[in-house]
Amino acid sequence: MMTKKYYAHSLPNEPPEKWQVLEEHLRNVGELARDFAKDFKAGNWAYLAGLWHDLGKYSESFQNMLLATHDSDAHIETKLGKTDHSTAGAQHAFRLFNDTGKVLAYTISGHHAGLPDGKSNEAACLMARLDKKISDYSGVPASLSQFPKPSGFPFQPDKKRLGFQISFFIRMLYSCLVDADFLDTEVFMDKTRANNRGGYPSLSDLSPKLDAAIEQILLKAQPSTINNHRHSILQHCIDASQNTQGIFSLTVPTGGGKTLSSMAFAMKHALKYGLKRIIYVIPYTSIIEQNAAVFRSILGDAAVLEHHSNFEPPEEDHRSRLASENWDAPIIVTTNVQFFESLYGARSSRCRRLHNIARSVVILDEAQMLPVSLLKPSLEALRELADSYGTTIVLCTATQPALSTTEQFKDGIDSVQEIMPEPEKLYEAFKRINTEKLPVLPDAELAERIMSFKQALCIVNTRKHARSIFELITEREGCFHLSALMCPQHRSEVLQRIREALTSKSVCRVVSTQLVEAGVDIDFPVVFRSATGIDSLAQAAGRCNREGIIAEGGKFYVFQPEQGLPPGHFRHTAETAEMVMRHHDDPLSLEAVEEYFKTLYWRQGENLDEEHILDLLKEGAAKGDFPFRTIAESFRIIKDTMQPIIIPYNGKSERIIQGLRYAEKCGGLLRQAQRYTVQVFPNVLSSLVAAGSVELVQKKYAVLINKDLYRDDLGLCPEDPTFHQIESLII
Repeated sequence: MMTKKYYAHSLPNEPPEKWQVLEEHLRNVGELARDFAKDFKAGNWAYLAGLWHDLGKYSESFQNMLLATHDSDAHIETKLGKTDHSTAGAQHAFRLFNDTGKVLAYTISGHHAGLPDGKSNEAACLMARLDKKISDYSGVPASLSQFPKPSGFPFQPDKKRLGFQISFFIRMLYSCLVDADFLDTEVFMDKTRANNRGGYPSLSDLSPKLDAAIEQILLKAQPSTINNHRHSILQHCIDASQNTQGIFSLTVPTGGGKTLSSMAFAMKHALKYGLKRIIYVIPYTSIIEQNAAVFRSILGDAAVLEHHSNFEPPEEDHRSRLASENWDAPIIVTTNVQFFESLYGARSSRCRRLHNIARSVVILDEAQMLPVSLLKPSLEALRELADSYGTTIVLCTATQPALSTTEQFKDGIDSVQEIMPEPEKLYEAFKRINTEKLPVLPDAELAERIMSFKQALCIVNTRKHARSIFELITEREGCFHLSALMCPQHRSEVLQRIREALTSKSVCRVVSTQLVEAGVDIDFPVVFRSATGIDSLAQAAGRCNREGIIAEGGKFYVFQPEQGLPPGHFRHTAETAEMVMRHHDDPLSLEAVEEYFKTLYWRQGENLDEEHILDLLKEGAAKGDFPFRTIAESFRIIKDTMQPIIIPYNGKSERIIQGLRYAEKCGGLLRQAQRYTVQVFPNVLSSLVAAGSVELVQKKYAVLINKDLYRDDLGLCPEDPTFHQIESLII
């Protein structure tokens, strides 16, 4: 009954006081949305979006629907048979303000179903909604419906970019509206959950903790040339934090301590400019936990939100909304996928967090991993955040991508401030390896070469190749395998054993996919790397003689695999690297890296926006017809849709699985299950389900039940002879 009261369970011809609860909700959402949008000077816009988002609930048809049902989700209009109540506010805004009102109409019409396309053949597009015949909602009081037209934008209009600017602004307003709506609804429907929100320490509270931790690290560091350079890098970051807001680059060699140095920059910079949070964006889920653990150990568990969901609730209902993070913690650690796909998302669960990116510091760790096929729209979003939304961006990497505007690359980013004064000299100071290019190596010969060293790391491009090499050396002592066919908990345990073997100078030979390249703190005297792009070669080289202990330099071998390179990205980047390496004695020098990226981007050409996202926004600018839903479906950093399988790896994972069998609300359990999942292609999952090796718990959560398919040395092995038909699919 509480829900019915909340949604003003009364009819339009009843006394006005009966509408008090609904009016209170509209005003609360308007005020909260306005508060969010103040960060980008659009509070007047967001207030109207909040005030008008539920005007359709004043209609007789909506109230009759409430009278006839006891469904707590009655207000979720995307549910089958539920009344459309969002079109009314959209039509109201458009009727009052014409094209200006269209900006509000997008946000209001999509606050349940997601941002619509402006004009399409679908009945859900905005134009169809604005023309739709709806129930009378004239019971809305004038105090809610009559306001002056909102004015002013956070951006300086640029004719060439105007379509992008307006569409980005709409997404930001939408974020303010849906977050405000969810939060106000939550206060009424789930006070316990609402009370658990917030209460985070401020950045000013956290800064002394970071300072103290860094001081301890410096005190404990052994005197060495490398540690002296790390100290210098840290000091440059602290000094640069006082510079004007904008886009920065931090070009630091692997092993230079850029994780804490970049965090020190972000903390000092945020405090100087009154910014609200630090968002640390990492390309690989495999190292997010590692960095998040470092930040938690320094700043405390309550300060850090780790967001890299393998399970995202598919339904747009209030449960999934409440479970989705809105990034209101002071420190966010997330993935490229979550960050950039949110910036181009249409669903409320994706977009809800966007307004909290405004007035923040965003650190893009391993910035060379910006998605090449979506590079132009990714850069455009970063540019807009920096120019119009008070966000400082830090491009942090050892192999800085060539993102400046050139004749060949006209859509680059200019006015980037490099934090390190002489990155070329820094590269020379951290040069700790000798690179040798090898010819095509048969697997057997590669295995023998690995076995000739007491400690060696071999990194290859595919899971299948990693297993092939590992099985050639696995009968010997001290051999380890790492790939994404091992669940994260398993990988963490193996990495710990590897570190212990390296520290004790025991035999340690590792065959891995590229998941160990970025941010994994391991140090081998010898590293083999299958041919790939120069940025990946540099990352692999960073696992060799990392601490500079070997005075003559570690050994870094680049080889061609006998089976050739997999098609697509690996082959393209490896071929580009081969072209560049012919011109440079040192293929990892900053000059070689710059030429590599320039060549890579030049070869890609129009494929730097292969989905033509910016063209779609430019075409729609004149009439305000933005294809939000179409773009959200197209902007996918990972094109292949992988499916998670939960592994009964240990007692904790088995308890999680047991809980999923009977839980009504699975969000918390699914987040815990991330530590025990392996991602596979959909056809692999289908084959395992058909063979009875995987069970679909509650008909949707895949759980491995044939434990013979999960090995302590290799992880998930669906190419077991019983299932030989899918061997070729595991890469």
